Amino acid sequence: MAPGDDLETADRAAPPPYPVGLRLAGRRVVVVGGGHVAQRRVPTLIGAGAHVVVVSPEVTPALEGLTAEITWEPRRFEAADLDDTWYAIAATDDPDVNAEVLAAAEERRVFCVRADDASTASAWTPAVGRHGGVTVAVLANREPRLSARLRDEIMDGLQDGRLTARSGLDTSAGVVLVGGGPGDPELSTVAARRALATADVVVADRLAPRELLDELAPEVELVDVAKLPRGRSASQEQINELIVARALEGKRVVRFKGGDSFVFGRGYEEVLACEAAGVPVSVVPGLTSALAVPARAGIPVTHRGVAHELVVVSGHLPPGHPGSLVDWAALGRLRGTVVLLMAVENAGAIAAALVTGGRAPTTPVAVLVEGTLPGERTVLSTLADLDADLRAHAVRPPAIIVVGEVVAVARPDTYPRPRD
Repeated sequence: MAPGDDLETADRAAPPPYPVGLRLAGRRVVVVGGGHVAQRRVPTLIGAGAHVVVVSPEVTPALEGLTAEITWEPRRFEAADLDDTWYAIAATDDPDVNAEVLAAAEERRVFCVRADDASTASAWTPAVGRHGGVTVAVLANREPRLSARLRDEIMDGLQDGRLTARSGLDTSAGVVLVGGGPGDPELSTVAARRALATADVVVADRLAPRELLDELAPEVELVDVAKLPRGRSASQEQINELIVARALEGKRVVRFKGGDSFVFGRGYEEVLACEAAGVPVSVVPGLTSALAVPARAGIPVTHRGVAHELVVVSGHLPPGHPGSLVDWAALGRLRGTVVLLMAVENAGAIAAALVTGGRAPTTPVAVLVEGTLPGERTVLSTLADLDADLRAHAVRPPAIIVVGEVVAVARPDTYPRPRD
């Protein structure tokens, strides 16, 4: 018989654990040990509302940073620490101390997890995930990696819509404004995918991540607002009327946009339209392309000693236009980073205005075309050459334009700077 056969046979013969959800809000939970196991467990206990007491002579810096939310007893464990305790975790690197904690817990009929030897413990910690009001907990007979893999597979299914947890909240009639991120579906949030999975109607922009639309259930109505009867460019009024009308029919409407709905996405106009019609409306924020696209391209929008300010500007109107609300002269006097959205058509005029305002003609510029999408490319230029370079490289929207010395930080070979 192999050395491990006795234990394996005992495991098969032992009855399975009884799963239960502990409601720990306001109840004393003791964690003995201040290392990385405790560091993983304590935040979840705090999130459950428990009164967490950590007993350990030393703790990690992360745990020390939580002392406003927990009680830390900087000393060795004593059996009396488990008096009036509901749940205990023995998480030290000393088996003798962990055994002492377990014995004190058994004496007081307190369920206890033992991090170093689950076979002797009275409770096991499952691999846990949460999604849409559902808690998933997996116990794979003391095989934590298998538990984690199964948990992850279930969570992936819930997040991408292959499995659905359709609660009354998730499927109620109304409008959900969803920011889909900069374009790559992998950069869409879990909340965005959840909203799409529970939609009756999806009203989508051209720049919303297209691949996610293929995951919609067959019965979901998809409305491309770039192809409404009045022409390819749907007016905001048409879109407002559409989402309100569908919601008033008792449907759950997802207004699906690229980037973030509130960063030059006209999302709040849709909020106001819904409120005026008495339609419930909620918002799922998205990664704004103003930050995500430069980050994906390896360009920081701020950098220590280089940029202490960041301004995101809409360039859909040129400088001097009577409808423009931008003080281009003031932007020209800034030394930090300017990120321009919807500015390809007016980029030459904007660059000239920034130079007139005081920005050096040699200021580095990065034009990030189709950021995060398969056709992504970067055109490097300066304010003086921007207009000509856009024409030479046949740049078309969508593109993000980053102006400032942060571009030189990311591309030193193109923009050599004197060393300090």
